[in-house]
Amino acid sequence: MATRRNGSRLQHDRQREIYMLALREGSVDVADLARRYDVTTETIRRDLSDMQSRQLLRRVHGGAIPLERMNHEPMVEARDMVNAEEKLRIATKAVAEVPERGSVIIDSGSTGQRLAEVFPVGRDVHVVTNSLITALTLSRRGLRELTVLGGAVRTKRHAMVDDTTRAELQHMAIDVLFMSCDGLSFQHGLTTPYREEHTIKRAMIERAREVVAMVDHSKFGNVQMFSFASFDEIDVLVTDTRADPDAVDAITSHGITVHRA
Repeated sequence: MATRRNGSRLQHDRQREIYMLALREGSVDVADLARRYDVTTETIRRDLSDMQSRQLLRRVHGGAIPLERMNHEPMVEARDMVNAEEKLRIATKAVAEVPERGSVIIDSGSTGQRLAEVFPVGRDVHVVTNSLITALTLSRRGLRELTVLGGAVRTKRHAMVDDTTRAELQHMAIDVLFMSCDGLSFQHGLTTPYREEHTIKRAMIERAREVVAMVDHSKFGNVQMFSFASFDEIDVLVTDTRADPDAVDAITSHGITVHRA
């Protein structure tokens, strides 16, 4: 009886760790998990099937993806965990696109938050953002010129994306826009599942002279409902080294400067 209880506890702990790993990385692989936990691939498949029955993961070929990312708008803290290292590297690389003086917009999203952490606050740059977290980070780091766009706060994202936010942008002329997305595809460009995000991102693009897209590898090939930017509207794309090389080459062929971090 004790052995059975111990086995159940080990399974519970393993499944909890698998779920957190899936949230951080965006997906898990059966073979990798079997090696990580020194168990058979059949044991991992049973784990994933059990977690799918509890609506935590969805089985895909060779692994699984977290159901939360597919069906719900996750809390910003959960989004921040996914591919966190890649997003920080992308943000650090994107700093090269910050002008010595002028104005920039940083849109809401976890990659924009990473950019705020490494943003060169000593430059003569006025930053505009619709993200409360990004604004707080920049303010604490001593940025001199900062404008926070108004509007109702979307609490899960700690950001403003309503008509008031969009109206404030109409009076601005911005040098560089730093933006992220939920999906990138050759047919639809940059996409998001959220109508309000689509509207505010379009308004930002229309007010910016240069558009820098910060997109980690997990977004490649992902298509969401609302398209907000075609490749013709993107000047620079910063991604990570795990991005598909063929996809990167195809993006470059559109005249987009691509940096890999």
